[in-house]
Amino acid sequence: MNHKYKIITLVFILILSLSACRNKSHRGNSETRRANRERAEIPKTQREKSTNTHNNSVIKMRKSGGVYYVPCKINGTEMDFIFDTGASSICMSLTEAMFLYKHDKLKDEDIYDMQQYQTADGSIHEGMIVVLREVIIGDWKLHNVQATIVDNMDAPLLLGQSALAAFGKISIDYSKNEITFFE
Repeated sequence: MNHKYKIITLVFILILSLSACRNKSHRGNSETRRANRERAEIPKTQREKSTNTHNNSVIKMRKSGGVYYVPCKINGTEMDFIFDTGASSICMSLTEAMFLYKHDKLKDEDIYDMQQYQTADGSIHEGMIVVLREVIIGDWKLHNVQATIVDNMDAPLLLGQSALAAFGKISIDYSKNEITFFE
């Protein structure tokens, strides 16, 4: 693990610790996080239809720089993710994670553990495993979606398999820049 990442991780952990000390409602959260690590069992992702429409959801993608962006809501916060079937999970930088934490959208009990992951260039890094309580993609709500906070402050948001695998079928129409999520 490189020195810069160690410092960033320590700062993030320090922020979590200080926040827990300042706020009585967070006092038990370090114990919750410790219990989460010990049990190492991440809740299973659940999917539900958020509106009473047909069984699929068509979403307009935005193409920029050769990649496609999909609008999503993470714990109520709107974000544009790169559609990436090669990513094993939703991935976000420490910058986004700190923003979510600061706005009470990511809580102590959502943080599970550290894990190693491999990037597209083959290098191995370490990241934090978190569980996103709610991910909204079009008309679908996913609950308890595993995500990885990567060791790069500028890493793009990736919509990976931890969310995509919750659907039976996904269809992409590149001529219309649309993605359809099926039940």
